[in-house]
This record gives sequence, structure tokens and C-alpha cells, in this order.
Amino acid sequence: MKVALVHDHLAQDGGAEKVLKAFQEIYPEAPIYVLVYNQKQANEAFLRKDIRTSFIQKLPWGVKKYQWFLPLMPSAVEHYDLMDYDVVLSSTSSFAKGVITRPDALHVCYCHTPTRFLWSDTHSYVEELAYGPLIRKAVPLILSRVRIWDRLAADRVDKFIANSKIVRQRIKKYYQRESDLIYPPVETKRFQINPKVGNYYLMGGRLVSYKRFDLGVMAFNRLGIPLKIFGVGPAYNKLKKMARPNIEFLGRISEEEKAKLFSEAIAFINPQVEDFGIVMIEAMVFGRPVIAYKKGGAEEIVIPNKTGVFFNDQNWEALADTIIHFRPENFNSEEIKSYARQFDTTIFKNKIKEYIDSSWREFQNNL
Repeated sequence: MKVALVHDHLAQDGGAEKVLKAFQEIYPEAPIYVLVYNQKQANEAFLRKDIRTSFIQKLPWGVKKYQWFLPLMPSAVEHYDLMDYDVVLSSTSSFAKGVITRPDALHVCYCHTPTRFLWSDTHSYVEELAYGPLIRKAVPLILSRVRIWDRLAADRVDKFIANSKIVRQRIKKYYQRESDLIYPPVETKRFQINPKVGNYYLMGGRLVSYKRFDLGVMAFNRLGIPLKIFGVGPAYNKLKKMARPNIEFLGRISEEEKAKLFSEAIAFINPQVEDFGIVMIEAMVFGRPVIAYKKGGAEEIVIPNKTGVFFNDQNWEALADTIIHFRPENFNSEEIKSYARQFDTTIFKNKIKEYIDSSWREFQNNL
């Protein structure tokens, strides 16, 4: 069984890339096909791997400004030559599911979400574009064409795996396909609980507008208590301008620095609607509770008054009120960490390998 891995792009390092890293550990000989590969932005774990890029990689500004080439991405994905592979395992929140495979090849898609800017977030995506009004008017026309392709591309997948219940619902709604659920991986074994807790709350990840980090900034501006924010992204400068001196922006940090931050935080703040929310599990690995908006993946992760608490309205006032009434001494760090172990990378890899093996046997029997 010869396997190929397909991912949207390696131009950042987030939860989807942790999934791809686990796939590569399961299938170390498998090449990885991506639209573009930015070595400076990608996880260093991929440095010595067989990365095969699309023609967009060679275009002027193709790597640094790959988003400009959105209309070309469907064609770029279809140009991958996957005719030598029996099994294609794609990891995607956009285009990787649209690859073309042999008739007798199995394509399993691990879907982080149906393409956000085409479906669930399409209107906010257009409104938030930093370009002029003419471009904002033209973008919906482009998205309409890409949306048709995206819907047809979903039909090329033999089996979908959803990373959460909310994503499984979206796959059914937008693609009219059933999917199986396997939660994404988190390293839980190599980190220990720190008995020393600091005086700050923690928030972070990829700093983009839909993740609503602005709510955290506004809440802590009013509260005046320390908040540390890690990560980079398009919203970085705007958030930093909003923030008062009690809020510290740390930018891009190493895994070691992030581990120290998690281990000493009072709690982790999650103000956004996540498809799943690996970063919340990472906080729990260190025994730290989570304060989360009660929607999306958080509802599958946070157990009220055991691993964290919810706030019900997505505004800064509700978040601030929850923080004011939050009592960290009511949480048991060992209990939180024990809960997080069910998402361990080893468990994930075993489930994926078993899923691919059984799907391949079933697929062959039906040929």
C-alpha cells in the first residue's frame, strides 16, 4: 500500500500542521503535496521531508502572498500527479480534498472544516478584506466559481474524517456527505504540571479577526489584570494598538516558551468559535483550566467546573464578568491533565492507522 499525503499549504504552524506531522510519523515514506511551502513559517519538523509543491510556489510572490492566487488553487491541486499511490490521505480546510486520484485508489480526507471563506464565514471574509471597494465587489464573483468547484471536489473523496462534531455537521450540510469522527492529536505525555502558578491569564494562537481575540483585549483593558498573548497574524498590529500596558504581546514563540507560559497561567482564554480547539487541550495538559465561549469545539472539550468554565455571550462584558467570578482554586490540575490524555498523539495515530487499514481492505473488496 503506497501512501501520499496532501495538505493545503505549509506556510504557518497551527493545529492542522500538527495533524499533518502525525500523519507523516505514521507514514514516514509518504511524500507531502502542498500548494506552497514556506520554510521560515512552517514547523521545522518538515525540513527534511519530501515536500512537493504546486506551480504557485514558482510564481512571483507565490510563497509570501499565496492568498493572491486563490483563483489558481483548484487547478494547482488538480495538477498533482498521484497516479503512483494506492492511498491518498488529505488534511484540509480548503483545497487539498480536490486532488485527482486513480480510479482504484482510496482517498481519505481528514477535514478540519469545510472551506470557511466559501461557506460558514463567506460574508465576514469579504467584509474584512483590506483592499479597495472594487476588489471587494469582485471577490464574491470569484468565490462563487470556487464554491462550485469546492462542492464538486468533495465528491472526489471516498471517506471523510471530521475533527469534531460541529465539523461533522458542516460536512453534512455543505457537502451532503457522512463522516467519521477522530479528534486531532495533542502531545500530553512529555509535559508536567507546574506547582508554581503565575499572576497572568493566557490567550493565543493565530491572530486573525474571526478568532475574536479583540474580546479578550477589551475585557482585560477594563479589568486591568495581566494578560499574555502569544502568536502572530494579520490582526497582530490592530490588537496591539487596542491594548493597555497590562496586556503583553509575545509574538512567535518556541514550543519550550509556550510550555512555560501554559504551565504558569491562571487559566487559558478561548473567546472564539473553534472547529475543535487543540490549544485548549494544550492548556489542559499542564493542568490549567479554560475559560471559553460556549460554542463550537469548546463544547466538546470543556467540562464545566471540571476542566474550565463557559461564558454564553460572545462579547467582552460576558467574558469580563466570567473572569471576575472565576475561582482557579476550585480546579484540580491532576484531574484536568488526566482528562486531556484521551487526546494524546499516540491514541490519534493508532486510530488513524486502524481507520486507513480497514478502509483500504473494504475499498479493495468493493472494487
